[in-house]
Amino acid sequence: MSSQSSPVPAVAPFKGGGQWLVGGGLGGVVLLALTFLGLASDPRQALFSYLVAFAYWGGIALGALLFLMILHTFKARWMVVLRRAIEVMGASLPLFALLFIPIALGMKHLYIWVDPPADLGHKALHHLHHKAPYLNVPFFLGRTAFYFALTIFLSQRLFGWSLKQDQSGEINLTRKQRSLSAGGLPFIALVFSFAAFDWLMSLNPLWFSTIFGVYFFAGSFVSAISLLAVTSDVARGNKDLFGDLVTPEHTHSVGKLMLAFICFWAYIGFSQLMLIWIANLPEEVPFFIVRFKHGWAWLGVFLIIGHFFLPFGALLSRSLKRSRRWLAAVGIWILMIHYLDIYWLVMPTLRPEGSAFHWSNVTAFAGMGLLAIAFCVWRLRGRFTIPVKDPYLATSLRYRQP
Repeated sequence: MSSQSSPVPAVAPFKGGGQWLVGGGLGGVVLLALTFLGLASDPRQALFSYLVAFAYWGGIALGALLFLMILHTFKARWMVVLRRAIEVMGASLPLFALLFIPIALGMKHLYIWVDPPADLGHKALHHLHHKAPYLNVPFFLGRTAFYFALTIFLSQRLFGWSLKQDQSGEINLTRKQRSLSAGGLPFIALVFSFAAFDWLMSLNPLWFSTIFGVYFFAGSFVSAISLLAVTSDVARGNKDLFGDLVTPEHTHSVGKLMLAFICFWAYIGFSQLMLIWIANLPEEVPFFIVRFKHGWAWLGVFLIIGHFFLPFGALLSRSLKRSRRWLAAVGIWILMIHYLDIYWLVMPTLRPEGSAFHWSNVTAFAGMGLLAIAFCVWRLRGRFTIPVKDPYLATSLRYRQP
């Protein structure tokens, strides 16, 4: 850390983003409306496409909130200049609570345990009956309501205190953010895991994995960090944004986090596959048999290469991690591969015979993404894109690699 002082830059509240706000909002609504029109011809396909998009974008929002709380808990000072972008990502969670409504209304098309068919088999029906105290619609919706109530409370509280500090400069607000984050962190970790169990793993109710939630977290978390890398590059050249304040030192550390959690994703993915394959239990193995046979095998192999080996090799480069443009390029790649990862988790339940392109995959993904971007721009307009009165902003601006 340099011993020289750095003046806090004079920045104005953000007033741009009008095209993203209007165009993204309208475009998102239109594309999601087209997705819902697909319910008339193929309701299962439309809802599965919607669920993939929801798990992707909602998982990134949850990952951003968890990232923010970790930074506060560990009193990280170097990230202050980047923190507002993370706060806004997490503050988009109220939108995803609203976007969950179509999933709640279409549950019978997604989750076989809602109305099990009689021809499912005696043994399978027996297992579903045994799991009914947990896998039932009222309890499922109640748990989801709790997930969103807790995460929305934490995200809005942390974002609100941060915005309040922009005006008052109260140091006590930093202490409050750190205390709330440290106290809420274990609960967010549980929410992440159980949300993955409920929304994704229960698509195959006869299958289970105790680390499935960690796998979902790992992919979503590294995607949230990758989105931060992309955002910091996009924000360059505008004096009202934070991009020009991000130095190669900040970029280097963001790149190291991306490298670390790419490795973590691969470790969790391999551990889940290895333990299930070695145990060879009839209720566990079919999940991977379907995904490594027929038309899904190529995607599984591509994930191993594209989600680990390629970004891992790229992020080993020190010069790449210090270049915002190149790090953003790797971030875009990780974001694209993460969508395929979620797709690989969800879609074989609908089409075990193999992957097949459907237009609703595009409309659901793009529509929800545009709405999320428009919502984040709306939350940011009229506010500073950096925490201008955070007591550690000057420390963050003069950050140097240890």
